Amino acid sequence: MNDQVRYYKTFVSPLDPCPPIRVKSYSTPPQLFIPFQPPNLPQFTPFEALKYGTLWPMLYSPYDSKNVRQEEGD
Repeated sequence: MNDQVRYYKTFVSPLDPCPPIRVKSYSTPPQLFIPFQPPNLPQFTPFEALKYGTLWPMLYSPYDSKNVRQEEGD
């Protein structure tokens, strides 16, 4: 489970004609919980830093697109 994803329950109106989405989620960026850069943080290799988009593993936040279709046969 990814601890950067938070969930909340929405209000469902009895008069709403559309089917409700009862639970919604949102992502919180990791830099919200790091007030300053601690000394001697571990670092990715240069290749990994380019791949992940950050030099520090502590600040890496994966992006899971909900619009990506899974390939058939998986």
